[in-house]
Amino acid sequence: MRKRVSSIVLNMVLLVLGVVTVYPFLWMLASSFKKNSEIVALHQTFLPKLFTISNYISMNSHFNFMRFFANSIFITLAITVIVIYTSTLCGFVLSKYRFKGRDALFGLVLATMMIPWCVTIIPRYSMIKAFGWMNSYAALIVPASFSGFGIFMMKQHIASVPDEILEAARIDGANEFYIFHKIVIPMAKNGISSIAIFQFLWAWEDFLWPYLVIDDSKKQLLSVGLKMFNGQYSTDYGALFAATTISIIPVLAVYLFFQKQFIAGIAASAVKG
Repeated sequence: MRKRVSSIVLNMVLLVLGVVTVYPFLWMLASSFKKNSEIVALHQTFLPKLFTISNYISMNSHFNFMRFFANSIFITLAITVIVIYTSTLCGFVLSKYRFKGRDALFGLVLATMMIPWCVTIIPRYSMIKAFGWMNSYAALIVPASFSGFGIFMMKQHIASVPDEILEAARIDGANEFYIFHKIVIPMAKNGISSIAIFQFLWAWEDFLWPYLVIDDSKKQLLSVGLKMFNGQYSTDYGALFAATTISIIPVLAVYLFFQKQFIAGIAASAVKG
């Protein structure tokens, strides 16, 4: 009886937390079909009184939405793929190879996770400027190519791959390149899915760094472009909500695609950690 009551209470709490979490997104979606006068009205209604798609049409008047959206997709996918590969490769080396200084190197990787990202902004900016990468995609992709969190995650996952499988492959004549790409990567797909979701989300919502290093509007990202809805005297909330609604679709799609592997990957990391 106690377990049943506890289960009901827990489910009720989770339901309330779920509603509190999801409601702002549902309100944003509903408001994207409202006129600005209705959005800022004193007496609010959840559903629009007058359904309109004008906000989705007018959002392009503030900036080239599709160009910014395409830029964000390209940069985010590039960063995510590179981070997945480098994290998996480093995790493989740190977990399956024995060499002097391995533990110290892994400790250095963990130490990078303790440093707030904002502390590295000035050194990174100076390096990008010295390399002549300002206003280029390299300024966005290269600094984000390695992830301490990703390396840590993949080391945990790859450590569980039996050494006997790798040794058997070596005996059969497989080289390290083949072992990594044909054995290790497929067996670490849950960890890769977890990194893919986290990295995609972080790269997609990044605002400050693109704002600092990209001045060319043709190369700017959507996260920065959304700020253009804030005018000097007013904000076009309807168009802002419409653009924001579209901007969260890729994140939701990535999560839904990797959902099962993501949950399994996080659970496995927690156990192995």
